[in-house]
Amino acid sequence: MKHCFAVFLLALGLVFSVPSQGYSADRESVMEKVVRRGTLRVGFSSFVPWAMQDKEGKYIGFEIDVAERLAQDLGVRLQLVPTNWDGIIPALLSGKFDVIIGSMSITPQRLLSVNFSIPYDHAYVDLTLNREKSAAISKIEDLNAEGVTIAVRTGTTAAAAAAKLFPKATLRMFNDEAPAVEEVLSGRAHAFVSSAPLPAMETLKHGDILVQKFETGLAMQPVAFAVPKGDFDTLNVFDGWIRLVEEEGWLQDRRNYWFKSDAWQSRIN
Repeated sequence: MKHCFAVFLLALGLVFSVPSQGYSADRESVMEKVVRRGTLRVGFSSFVPWAMQDKEGKYIGFEIDVAERLAQDLGVRLQLVPTNWDGIIPALLSGKFDVIIGSMSITPQRLLSVNFSIPYDHAYVDLTLNREKSAAISKIEDLNAEGVTIAVRTGTTAAAAAAKLFPKATLRMFNDEAPAVEEVLSGRAHAFVSSAPLPAMETLKHGDILVQKFETGLAMQPVAFAVPKGDFDTLNVFDGWIRLVEEEGWLQDRRNYWFKSDAWQSRIN
C-alpha cells in the first residue's frame, strides 16, 4: 500500500509540473488551490445512505467516507459543504466548493456543464409502492397510466428515469426524499422512485404499508466526481486516486458496509 501511495504522490507532483491542454500555464488548478489552502471543500446533498446525519448531527455515509479518505490521502483538511441538490452544479461553478462528491451520476445534460472523473460507483434506480393504493398494479408498465402518482426528488437521476418510463403518470416533485416517502406512506402517491437502496430500506421499515413488486431496477448509471470544465490536472489526481482505492479494495469494503448491510442503522435511529 505504501508503494501505491508513493506512486500516487509522484503522479500528483507531475500533475502540477505539466500544464494540461486547455489550461494556461499561469492558471492555478483547483487541486493546486486545495493543496495551497490545506483544505478540500466538498459539495454534497443528503441521500440515504450516501450522506446523512447521525444522532449527534454529524454527517456520515458512503460519500462522507470517500471524501474523508480522499482528503486524508491528499494531506489536507476536509470541509463539507451541504448544498441543495437543484443548485449544486451552479454552486460548484461559482466556486462555493472544489468538487461535488454527492452520488452524482453522469448524464449528457450534466456533461454540458461540468467534467466528470472516472466512476467510483454506480447508481441504481429503484421503487417501492403503497401496498393498498397499488393493489391493481401487477407489472411495472401499469405505472405508466393517467391517475397514477409517483413521488420523486427534484433534479435526480430517479426523477429523470421516472419521467422517461412513466410519461403518462403524474410526477410529484420534492426537494428531499423524506417528504416523497411520506407522500407514498400517506397514500397520496402510488410509488416512490429513488436511488437504491433507499426504496428497499423504506420497505423494510414500513412493510405493513409499502411493498416492492418488481425485482429489476429501473436504471443504472455511473457515479463520479464533478469538477469545473477544463481543469484536467485536478481530474488526473481524482482519477488516479479512484483507481488506487478501488484496487486496494477499500471502495468495495465501503460499498458493502453502506449498501449491503444495516450495521450503520443504529447510528441514525
